[in-house]
Amino acid sequence: MTAVSPAFPRARVRPARLVLHLFLTVTALAWLAPLLWAVYSALRPYAETSTKGYVSWPDKLSLDNFTDAFTQSGMAHYFGNTLLIAVPAVLLTLFASSCVAFYVSRFDFRLNLALLLVFTAGNLLPQQVVITPLYRLYLLIDLPGITASGKLYDSALGLVLIHVAFQSGFCTFVLSNYMRMLPHELTEAALVDGASVWRLYWQIVLPLCRPAMAALATLLSIWIYNDFFWAIVLVATGENMPITSALQNLSGQYFTDPNLIAAGALLTAVPTLLVYFALQRQFVSGLTLGANKG
Repeated sequence: MTAVSPAFPRARVRPARLVLHLFLTVTALAWLAPLLWAVYSALRPYAETSTKGYVSWPDKLSLDNFTDAFTQSGMAHYFGNTLLIAVPAVLLTLFASSCVAFYVSRFDFRLNLALLLVFTAGNLLPQQVVITPLYRLYLLIDLPGITASGKLYDSALGLVLIHVAFQSGFCTFVLSNYMRMLPHELTEAALVDGASVWRLYWQIVLPLCRPAMAALATLLSIWIYNDFFWAIVLVATGENMPITSALQNLSGQYFTDPNLIAAGALLTAVPTLLVYFALQRQFVSGLTLGANKG
């Protein structure tokens, strides 16, 4: 008789794991429900929903609302305005914050910690607190020949500067902590070889910070692109507005098509998804750096 090998016992599924998976599934569906509802509404014509209601089976699904939203609101122009604001703001924020982070993390001086706290404390200040003084300041500063309006108010430069000011604190805090993890022997060896401070920063420290910079670039791109508050406060002319605030062009004075607005909002969200998927690997690796150290 041949010996029969005992069957491997089946792994028991713990009730706690089942509850966890159920909770995560319900949470994911709850987060996706508004997005799926917006897609469903954008694919239906307003005449059908006004007659049958939104909670009904559709007779026709089409992309007409997306094409109408893109053409009626002039999205191509406002996408250009957003790029004119977001790209310089992200680059300037990363450059300025990396310079400060390099200084406070690689050099020892008396006000080292105080300087870092000043940059970080800026994130604790509510943006609504500085609306009135900032609005008056932007009206007073004259920049003839630099901006179309001759002032910081109602200009792309004004939005770029305010984003750099409010986002630099968080980036400085993250980059300074990351740079402290780098071995000091690298910079010490470069100093012995006669490297300047700028060369230490540009050719040694900064290339090693690419994962953290990529993660911050992804976050900054999404935050600045999705900004609605400052675009409303500091921009008055419709032609100068970024895409998030330009969606109001789809609302009429006496009538508003919710399906059309849903299509416009979905089109507006596409660039942020593209940025995230393009930098997904760098974003995840940047956020998980140091997770296995202990």
